[in-house]
Amino acid sequence: MNNIKKVLTFAGSDASGGAGLAADLKTFSEYSTYGMVALTTIATMDPDDNWKHHVTTLPISIVEEQLKTILAGDTKIAAMKTGMLGSVEIVELAAKTISAYQFPKVVIDPVLACKGEGELLNPETAQAIQKYLLPIADVATPNLLEAGIFSGLGKLTTIEDMKKAAEKIFNLGTKHVVVKGGKSLEGDKAIDIYYDGEKHYILETEKIQPAYNHGAGCTFAAAITAGLATGLSEKEAIFKAKDFVTAAIEHGFRFNKFVGPVFHGAYRLKDSETI
Repeated sequence: MNNIKKVLTFAGSDASGGAGLAADLKTFSEYSTYGMVALTTIATMDPDDNWKHHVTTLPISIVEEQLKTILAGDTKIAAMKTGMLGSVEIVELAAKTISAYQFPKVVIDPVLACKGEGELLNPETAQAIQKYLLPIADVATPNLLEAGIFSGLGKLTTIEDMKKAAEKIFNLGTKHVVVKGGKSLEGDKAIDIYYDGEKHYILETEKIQPAYNHGAGCTFAAAITAGLATGLSEKEAIFKAKDFVTAAIEHGFRFNKFVGPVFHGAYRLKDSETI
């Protein structure tokens, strides 16, 4: 059992259990890796106000104390990812930690807004992520909103837009870029674009209805991270993650009238009669 790979996420807590650290740790477990989390933010939702999000960012000192604990392990962490960071200070801390620890694989999921919320959580973090984190990412996994911001292209509405955005983010220093389009483009396909600096790969599946996809973006990035930790190449990890998250969406469920999360055990159980 000593060969179990350790994986770290810098992530926020989604109180509904669908996204953030909950999605990350469930995914890490499904990949038979040992997940750890440096908690950065706490997101709650108000059912009396149309599921309005409230996000609280933890003091930087608390994040630092968590990292001191996490990095005290005897065996090296095989891969890490970032999610919702919440402040420029935490972005800078993440970058400093990555540089000092020299993680073998780094996945940057540059979360700028909660699903269903059009307003950026902390707009100034975007510049910090672009400056400090994207240049050191083995894989970056922006969604359409984030890719439009980091590429400078604004709203992305076509596959060609996504390809151009991926190229521009690659040129920031990121080694591999996945632009998560999912169900957001028009048409009957859920489309993501993977760019490795030489070739664009279109990852597409049929759109799933009903679309219980809360946490899909976090899950996709976490699956890539866990795949890398277990020895997959970037391409292999990304393609497997697409299959993993598709199964999770196919077997997602209604949490309440506002939201429906993906089910992280679906990939493992898909050939059984359990689901």
